Amino acid sequence: MERKQGFFAALREEVARGLSPARARRKSDAAETAVALRFTGGVGGGGGGGGGGGGGEMLAPLMEGPDPESGDGERGGGVRARREGWGHWVRGQLSRSPSSVAVAAAGAGAARNDLRLLLGVMGAPLAPVHVCAAEPLPHLSVKDTPIETSSAQYILQQYLAASGGHKLLASVRNAYTMGKVRMVATEFEAAGCVVKNRSASRCAEPGRFVLWKMAPEMWYIELAVGGSKVHAGCNGQLVWRHTPWLGAHAAKGPVRPLRRALQGLDPLTTASMFAGARCIGERKVNGEDCFILKLCTDQETLKSRSEGLAEIIRHVMFGYFSQRTGLLVHMEDSHLTRIQSTTGGDAVYWETTINSFIEDYRPVEGIMIAHSGRSAVTLFRFGEVAMSHTKTRMEEAWNIEEVAFNVPGLSMDCFIPPTDIKSGSDGETMELSHGEKSKTGPPQGHRAKVAALEKAEEEKVAWSGTILQDRN
Repeated sequence: MERKQGFFAALREEVARGLSPARARRKSDAAETAVALRFTGGVGGGGGGGGGGGGGEMLAPLMEGPDPESGDGERGGGVRARREGWGHWVRGQLSRSPSSVAVAAAGAGAARNDLRLLLGVMGAPLAPVHVCAAEPLPHLSVKDTPIETSSAQYILQQYLAASGGHKLLASVRNAYTMGKVRMVATEFEAAGCVVKNRSASRCAEPGRFVLWKMAPEMWYIELAVGGSKVHAGCNGQLVWRHTPWLGAHAAKGPVRPLRRALQGLDPLTTASMFAGARCIGERKVNGEDCFILKLCTDQETLKSRSEGLAEIIRHVMFGYFSQRTGLLVHMEDSHLTRIQSTTGGDAVYWETTINSFIEDYRPVEGIMIAHSGRSAVTLFRFGEVAMSHTKTRMEEAWNIEEVAFNVPGLSMDCFIPPTDIKSGSDGETMELSHGEKSKTGPPQGHRAKVAALEKAEEEKVAWSGTILQDRN
């Protein structure tokens, strides 16, 4: 017991002296020698604090720092180096910790910004036009009808038949879907410099979502990714969205369906949306021949979705329907917005493009539902001066785990919007304008990413869903 008490007393004294060199220098050489003997178990193999050969030698304690033995030849130099080396090592760790914390905080902030961008753009985009699935599709007619229109009507009739038949689809009063998603930002380009995320597969943010639908035009979705959650819904009269950084906001323009529901989850709404489309040709998608239907948003709808400094110029959607199965296997949409400068300068244009591949169709209660897919999103910003364009590319993969139709107990109360909802999109337009004015703040290499992030906060981009270029 005496040996143990002596050891810990010496250890405490040694650590105290190591952290306070001034105190250590006031001690005599004799005290230093005694401490050294206690740490090393004595000279010649003897016990350091008491007799008894059975106790063995006292081992020196392990130190979580560099070995301070300097061998400078000074009397007691090894002990002094050990003592002062320990103190210097501890002080060095303390002095380095703030920079480490700052680096970690910066990395966490960048990850939050990327997640905010992903959720803002890919979380809950909307379809380009108003859809009422309760209205019957146009009667298939060849007489006095352009061949592009009649071909599109025929393709949609085949699509409904392949999906389960119009009668069965119309009998669905409500639907429930649960699935998993993985989102990641894969590429960023500014002024001709391209930065690719080479560890995209490891950096992808996993998440889950739940989607409820109720006829005729009500829906609600919750999407949780990386600790953040996005809510969006429609009660048949108002479309709204809630994010942690913007709160609850209403979407401008007419009531529109959720784009995610069109990705092989709601065949009747999908067919109703393409009812006004034209067949513009054929193309192979993943080796499969497909018909292409093109849907353009009318000018009246575009005007109703525009407000203040933000003007919606174009929103076009393309649907690729397999000639073999009749099902929708690919969907593209492109959305172009012009943001006018508040200072009278040149306008800035934002084009958002989403390409979705829809896969793994399986029957659920007789209705063909796509159980997996992937989307690639591109944010393209241009205007102002030459070589000022930026481009950000993001990707998402999803899997459907559970689908159910006509769930008992689901009522209209499940689709009531938040009470603190803000109407219009003035707040988002002001945020985007502020982002344009603050471009001089960040370094040149980061301007586009910051602008793209603020763009994701802007309601019009996040709601538009987006599409591919109008290739007509």
